[in-house]
Amino acid sequence: MASLRRLYTDPTFDMKRLAIIGSGDLGQLIAHHAFDDNHYQIAGFFDDFRAPGDLAGDYSVLGGVEAIWSQFQAGQFDELMIGIGHKHLAVRRALFQRFFGQVPLGRIVHSSASIDASCRLGAGVFVLPGCVLDRKVVLADNVLLNTACAIAHDSQVGAHTFLSPRVAVAGFVQIGEGCNIGINTTLIDNITIGDGIQTGGGTVVIKSLGQPGLYVGNPARFVR
Repeated sequence: MASLRRLYTDPTFDMKRLAIIGSGDLGQLIAHHAFDDNHYQIAGFFDDFRAPGDLAGDYSVLGGVEAIWSQFQAGQFDELMIGIGHKHLAVRRALFQRFFGQVPLGRIVHSSASIDASCRLGAGVFVLPGCVLDRKVVLADNVLLNTACAIAHDSQVGAHTFLSPRVAVAGFVQIGEGCNIGINTTLIDNITIGDGIQTGGGTVVIKSLGQPGLYVGNPARFVR
């Protein structure tokens, strides 16, 4: 409950303060795990579609996107993450590129995830509970892995890509930028998924996919 939460103004609680762009479902999910899994205090949200002071879940809206730089300079937060979901990947990418190198971008890896020490994770990455990353997996900037994803050794996920719950990725797979890999999708080993590819739930990919668009079925077939 909000009344039981430690406020970011509490001087006895010295974690970094996280602000989140987007106060919808994903933004609130980031806030939940950031706080409850002891990664950050939560400063609040930036959202162009809500008024400053509005309550979104347990935390308030600080202002719109144009207020981010001035509030960072004023010391209102320490790091920033992007809570824009898979339906607006171009917006998510644009916001990341706008603030990367200007405002520190955060990273959250849930404590229940198993991440091999050889893995490399970029800025803005969000790894949800139960994920497993094997040896030498690479997650580029602004990647989201939803609950219980498993990525085998030597595979890479490109920037701004979403993996839905329980996606299974075999070894030596290359996933491009701006992809949306649907729930329970399976990718066999040694294939390449090009930029801008989406898969439907339960899709089984047994060969490389290059043409951007939506693929469904077992084996995967191009839909549109």
